[in-house]
Amino acid sequence: MTQTISKTDLPLPSPRSSDPQALAAEIIERLTYSIGKDAKVAQPHDWLTATIYVVRDRIIDKWMESTRATYAANAKRVYYLSLEFLIGRLMRDAMSNLGLMEEIREALTSLGVDLSVIAGLEPDAALGNGGLGRLAACFMESMATVNIPAYGYGIRYVHGLFRQQMAEGWQVELPETWLAHGNPWEFERRESAYEIGFGGGVETVSGSADELRHVWKPSERVIAAAYDTPIVGWRGERINTLRLWSAQPIDPILLDAFNAGDHIGALRESNKAESLTRVLYPADATPAGQELRLRQEYFFCSASLQDILRRHLQQGNTLADLPNKVAIQLNDTHPAVSVAELMRLLTDIHGLDFDAAWEIAKDTFAYTNHTLLPEALESWPVPLFERLLPRHMQIVYAINAKCLVEARKQKNFSDREIAAISLIDESGDRRVRMGNLAFMGSHSINGVSALHTELMKETVFADLHKLYPDRINNKTNGITPRRWLMQCNPRLTSLLREAIGTDFMDDAEKLKALDGFAADAAFQEKFAAVKRANKEALSNLVASRMGIRLDPSAMFDIQIKRIHEYKRQLLNIIETVALYDQIRSHPERDWVPRVKLFAGKAAPSYHNAKLIIKLINDVARVINHDPSVRGLLKVVFVPNYNVSLAEMMVPAADLSEQISTAGMEASGTGNMKFALNGALTIGTLDGANVEMRDHVGEENIIIFGMTAEEVGKVRAEGHSPRAIIENSRELSQALSAIASGVFSPDDRNRFSGLIDGLYNHDWFMVAADFDAYAKAQRDTDQLWTDQSQWNSKAILNTARMGWFSSDRTIRQYTADIWRA
Repeated sequence: MTQTISKTDLPLPSPRSSDPQALAAEIIERLTYSIGKDAKVAQPHDWLTATIYVVRDRIIDKWMESTRATYAANAKRVYYLSLEFLIGRLMRDAMSNLGLMEEIREALTSLGVDLSVIAGLEPDAALGNGGLGRLAACFMESMATVNIPAYGYGIRYVHGLFRQQMAEGWQVELPETWLAHGNPWEFERRESAYEIGFGGGVETVSGSADELRHVWKPSERVIAAAYDTPIVGWRGERINTLRLWSAQPIDPILLDAFNAGDHIGALRESNKAESLTRVLYPADATPAGQELRLRQEYFFCSASLQDILRRHLQQGNTLADLPNKVAIQLNDTHPAVSVAELMRLLTDIHGLDFDAAWEIAKDTFAYTNHTLLPEALESWPVPLFERLLPRHMQIVYAINAKCLVEARKQKNFSDREIAAISLIDESGDRRVRMGNLAFMGSHSINGVSALHTELMKETVFADLHKLYPDRINNKTNGITPRRWLMQCNPRLTSLLREAIGTDFMDDAEKLKALDGFAADAAFQEKFAAVKRANKEALSNLVASRMGIRLDPSAMFDIQIKRIHEYKRQLLNIIETVALYDQIRSHPERDWVPRVKLFAGKAAPSYHNAKLIIKLINDVARVINHDPSVRGLLKVVFVPNYNVSLAEMMVPAADLSEQISTAGMEASGTGNMKFALNGALTIGTLDGANVEMRDHVGEENIIIFGMTAEEVGKVRAEGHSPRAIIENSRELSQALSAIASGVFSPDDRNRFSGLIDGLYNHDWFMVAADFDAYAKAQRDTDQLWTDQSQWNSKAILNTARMGWFSSDRTIRQYTADIWRA
């Protein structure tokens, strides 16, 4: 008689050894049998892959435990939909969170392999553009850490964000090839594949009880194939899943065309499908680019929602119970088409009544807004949307009718208010407003800093907030201290453990115990030594990559983030030019030696952002080769900014530049990373800078410039930048030098248009805030001359940044929004 064994009764694997000798033996075994290499001829990349496999084995054991436990409990799951996941390198992250870092290092050393060398070979997965994608990665790690059953859903971009090189100071975009040699962290899930349709038309057919049903018949179809990556929580207590979708054709080759001699045309279906997941953020300056972006967004949203419903129903749950078992968080407007897609699946595929489906959808979705810039709230031309997604266009109109009638009848909205909340923008060519769709289709809309949330209520969503006053709430962003302290700054982590014990490693708010060491001269000396060592490491990197030698005893003044006019790298470099003039004009003064470091990528079609990069490089070339500066000022733009570069630059910073135009940065997370690692912030009262000031103390942060309220008032009353510039001697001279070609002798008019913009409109308040910024920088110089005071403030920044852990943010999401 054969005994039937239930899958749930299968024994779990026995725990794997963490003994360095056993680990070394496993690495050799993997090298031999998984990679097919003898240790005598193995290359560094072979050792990297073998090591990843050994670490991965331990992750899989815990991954399966986590999954089984969630299924057994039929627990509510959180699904985080994001077009970006800037996960970076994973090996150190996994080893650290599993507590295997030193054991693996010892095992490799016994085999004659340096862990730091092979770790540096791991590709940096550039599946994001900046803060949005890095936040998603931090959140995934924190959800695992605080034991929230969660999936992340996104796109498996073949190339991700471009690789940035410099050609005579200009940004050049090259493809990022992180998947060129495979990805040992991912697992293909053949059983999780879904058809995704585009185009075609909608037919109306009779359903049960003489009800009419809508049937979408797409003219194109592709397959969404799932690839899973395990995301390890702290101490490996829980492993969650990041599921990324890859597009595949239904018919990889048209044999008839191939046999007829059309060898290129035979592959058109493959090429069309693969273009969906080829590149992150294709340029949308053309109609074809816009269409590809919308296709990308719908592709990953439809696949994710089909997967979510399949898992939900597979466990025996009902659709009516969806909000009790499923929480879907939309990370910005990119996944907003999910609202219409879930409505389609519930009504057309599963036969629910429209009103019932709408209540389920609203209770399931929540939306995080990341911007107050109207142009960043996506919208699509109605003809494009209707051609590509005809059934969804019908659903959008139906949702709009329902909500506009409600606004008119229940709240007596005026025509202006109706026009503001409508899903269809009619101020020009008709466009579908994705931000409004996400708002209407969600029970929770959160901002990402206290200031940003209040401004949302007053600006971009003022009328929707009036209609639904209970939906907007705040969830200030956070960062994972595992990657942004313990991994990127092991020297500081070791010092902290020595001073205050290990409690902070499990609860970042326990860093407050460091407060008592801020005035301790001996601790200050150790803290300064850690910073010096980190600066030396960054100096070595800059020297090896760029051939520029830096003085680690100088103040390292760093601005690293996406290049955008509102982030005001332009303000920084103009003030640098003014400082350069001052140093040359007054050599007798005791100038503080400074290294001004920049890094960041500009969108390929963003002309002014790319021009700012060129300006920084042109200024650097002149200043760095001028002997009259006597080494007191260096300017460096470090190319190809990514997570791994940030992990080198953040621990080395003395001064963190967070100088966006007030009211325009939703939160920022770079500001948190720098402060946690003992940098002082110079910044405006924008985004999370406001809350950082409240936590670290206003005496330990350098605030300058107009507030968001003052910026709004100046814009409303009419800004006169020309008068401001003419009344500021340092500003006018710096702008004159830039505009006249002092830094661009090969093209003296190169920057004239950029400078004219400051004279004529100065929308981002560069001129308006210049004098305040320049004064704050000189005050910073003065503070630097008292190193004891500087170190005390830096220590207090580290001590008081624990609240900005993404663990705290996730717990707030869980309690207030997801109820998971």
